[in-house]
Amino acid sequence: MNWIDQLAGLTWEDVEHYLNRYEALGPLPGILAPFIESLIPVLPLIAIIIANVNAYGLWEGALWSWIGVVSGAVCVFLFFRRFGVRFRNFIERKYPKAGTFIGWLEQHGFTPIFVLACFPFTPSAFVNIVAGISKLPRRVFLIATASGKAVMILIVSVAGHDLGNLFKQPWKMVAILLVFALIWYAGRRLESRYTK
Repeated sequence: MNWIDQLAGLTWEDVEHYLNRYEALGPLPGILAPFIESLIPVLPLIAIIIANVNAYGLWEGALWSWIGVVSGAVCVFLFFRRFGVRFRNFIERKYPKAGTFIGWLEQHGFTPIFVLACFPFTPSAFVNIVAGISKLPRRVFLIATASGKAVMILIVSVAGHDLGNLFKQPWKMVAILLVFALIWYAGRRLESRYTK
């Protein structure tokens, strides 16, 4: 088993154990774990967020997760903004539809980035890379990503803060599923607009 498989197999209990071991370092592990997930997308972001809220408390854990996720996303975006010109040219030559998507993203910037950032299972690295190689303004990317990730992290944090209580009060689970359904619906509408 290689190290990537080991990292991908981490559970939230494993991540929480490591965070508790490094408690003396303050919020640094809670920020670095989601930051590293932005760079190595096989890491389980949901497990990291749940571990953070269980190790640091609901609001503090959510804040450290948000800072790490947004910082990592911005780093990936800026890296591809700086060095991705050749990559974009290659992608557009090899996959013409990708060029269409990048152009559409440049035109509709905020909404698709925001909606995709709201979902915990969206391939964030892909979104960050595509946004980086596009001409999407930095400010639009930052605001959309920070807002969308705040929504996603808040939902996952509330759901994961007290998992036992979540199953005892099914209305909370229904509310969380309803929020995800609304975001999914908005994403589908957005996608249908793109594919027309």
